[in-house]
Amino acid sequence: MIRPAATGEVITISGLGTWPRAASLETFHRDHGGRIPPGILRSLVPAAPDAWITALERWGTMTFGDVAAAAKRFASDGFPMPVLTSRIITKAEDNYRRWPENEKIYLPGGKPPQPGDLFVQSDLGRSIQYMIDQEAAAPGDRMAGLQAARDAFYRGDIAQTIVRHQAENGGWLSAEDLAEFKVGIEAPLRVRFRDFEVFTCGPWCQGPLLAQTLRLLDGVDLVAMGHNEPAYIHTIIEALKLAYADRHAYVGDPRFIDVPIAGMLDDSYIDQRRGLIDPNTAQPGMPEPGRPEGAAWTGALAPQATAPADELTQIDTSYISVIDSEGSVFSATPSDGSAAGPIVPGLGFLVSGRGTQSSTDPSHPAVLAPGKRPRLTPNPAIAMRDGHWIMPFGSPGNDVQPQAMTQVLLNMFAFGMTPQDAVEQPRFASFSYPRSSDPHPYSPGLMNLEGRFPGETAARLRAMGHDVAMWPDWDYAAGAVCAILHDQKTGTMEGGSDPRRPTAVVGW
Repeated sequence: MIRPAATGEVITISGLGTWPRAASLETFHRDHGGRIPPGILRSLVPAAPDAWITALERWGTMTFGDVAAAAKRFASDGFPMPVLTSRIITKAEDNYRRWPENEKIYLPGGKPPQPGDLFVQSDLGRSIQYMIDQEAAAPGDRMAGLQAARDAFYRGDIAQTIVRHQAENGGWLSAEDLAEFKVGIEAPLRVRFRDFEVFTCGPWCQGPLLAQTLRLLDGVDLVAMGHNEPAYIHTIIEALKLAYADRHAYVGDPRFIDVPIAGMLDDSYIDQRRGLIDPNTAQPGMPEPGRPEGAAWTGALAPQATAPADELTQIDTSYISVIDSEGSVFSATPSDGSAAGPIVPGLGFLVSGRGTQSSTDPSHPAVLAPGKRPRLTPNPAIAMRDGHWIMPFGSPGNDVQPQAMTQVLLNMFAFGMTPQDAVEQPRFASFSYPRSSDPHPYSPGLMNLEGRFPGETAARLRAMGHDVAMWPDWDYAAGAVCAILHDQKTGTMEGGSDPRRPTAVVGW
């Protein structure tokens, strides 16, 4: 998401790839029991290079070589292995051993890198350098150079290597899929909460869930309940269940389906859904979706309870927010993995495996189809009170992202906390919905509390009907919200960086 200072207009870039033209729903049902298994068949067109270059073309001043120099250096020269990343690689060691290139890079010397070890990705560094070199060799101005960098990836040697690897290993991506790909430039979703507005991305991600949750909570006196008291937690969890129910029934790529987003955020519909929240009793599972105006009601999609997946090996998301010297705002949630599919030999990266966040249920709004985008979990946001302050914010954390973001927003603007105090508060989350990633585990009634909550809080929530599990203190699974609050009256900025994962606030 970008808000250029010159225009004040919030714009989103859908940095999400599409399924290849040859993608086949039938293949997953015939050969994989309806699963989207780890491996090459999850591959989407990689969107990240086009997203970054598009942002540079439209709102930037630097070259690709300028902005990619640090990434190239860290890949080629290495960086000290963080504790959490070492832990993730160790947990996923068997997955990395499934493919020779993954094992070579992520298990150097045949074992997981330890915290502090220098972690080098030479092939990735060469791929970035190739794009830099193609830009530098292009005749013409900065824009011509950026196009050359893009073509290096989507039409040049990188594209040819990707296509050859796909063909040799039963994948679907073609040269045409890569050459014709273009990210979308889209208007954001925009909702009012209290006396400010929140902007997020559209129905190709979890943006509608964040927006609808805030609308449901806007009519509730949360302050009177007391911060992180059982009634407060219960109310937020129940609002989230309602929003997840509508996500499950209606949210997917709007290029392929009619998403009733206006109806989902309509005042009368929100009032009706809010009225389903019982102040004393939890819904035993995900409630039925509502019937907002414009919805094509099918009555399908009743989820079945399943065993939870191991989330540790699926951590693949980061978050960054920036406000520059002119006041332009940038909010992004980059995400893709390295253990759920084969890294392309010589390139140093895995072709986007985000196909796992599609469904194989033909009645599901996020069912996969050629050219269609999955329903992505990352959902960066920007909050703003015009003329007073502006705040980009976001988080990693898969389906927990909008839950963590909602809590931090409430901590700041309902309870008056600073950004840093807000991100450090104990956190909770619901898992009473089918998760976004295959196999879409569903745990009716389950919610988690961080260990810093008093035992009495957990006991009272259980008495309301919640199935309460405990996270450790400061658990990475509770998200890692980061934010910058810019006071537009005084010109001051204040950041918050979540200690649950490696994060930082930097200003100069």
